Amino acid sequence: MKARPVKKLDPARPLGENAARIVKVRLGEMLDFAPRALDGKTKAQHDMRIAAKRLRYVLEVTGFCFGRPADTARRRARDLQDILGEIHDCDVMLPRVRQHLKQIQRSDARAVREKAGQAPDLDPRLAAQAQHRTAYRGLDVLAVYLEARRELLTDRFTAFCKRQEETGTWKRLERAVDGYLIRAREARRTAKAAERARLQAEAAARAAQQAEAQAEQARLDRERAAQEAEQRAERHEQIQRRTTPAPPQRRPG
Repeated sequence: MKARPVKKLDPARPLGENAARIVKVRLGEMLDFAPRALDGKTKAQHDMRIAAKRLRYVLEVTGFCFGRPADTARRRARDLQDILGEIHDCDVMLPRVRQHLKQIQRSDARAVREKAGQAPDLDPRLAAQAQHRTAYRGLDVLAVYLEARRELLTDRFTAFCKRQEETGTWKRLERAVDGYLIRAREARRTAKAAERARLQAEAAARAAQQAEAQAEQARLDRERAAQEAEQRAERHEQIQRRTTPAPPQRRPG
């Protein structure tokens, strides 16, 4: 079974936030198989076992981010994986046992037929002397055991799922993960708001410095203009003194 892709993973973000997204997808993936698995669908049970294993693995590595709900869910995912694994073992072994029984019965039937030769009918004593005659009962008993054990394990699986629903194992994990994601989003918004405020403060400080520099430059320009005006006035006065003839002096009578 191919795992569902996990969206919005970002290596630049904290471990817990990425882990929460993974856990959320893996949990949903596992629970989506539950209705068909409880209905006895063999493939759904197998896929649910794989999904439980994936959920357990990610919780073993990142469960500390989500506290006790994750620790409980990790143990229950392991238990679920074990139950479904034993059911899967029965599903694998039972057809093999029946197939092997058919094979040795066919082999014995051919051998008995050969022993009958050209006889007009088969002597029952030949069948009673078949090579694998003692194995038939053992294989039949094993098939009955596997079939009965599968039914018992299926009942355990049903009871297990009901108990997890009653105790809220998966709901608590889901709430813990959702809460982590909500807090992470709020922290990002707060950080972005703080960053915007910092940039605005820096821009205001730069604007104030620029205004102060402009005011200082204007003051210097005014002082320079006043000095230049004063210097022009002095030069004009000096020119006037040089160009204005002195008044005639009176002679003594």
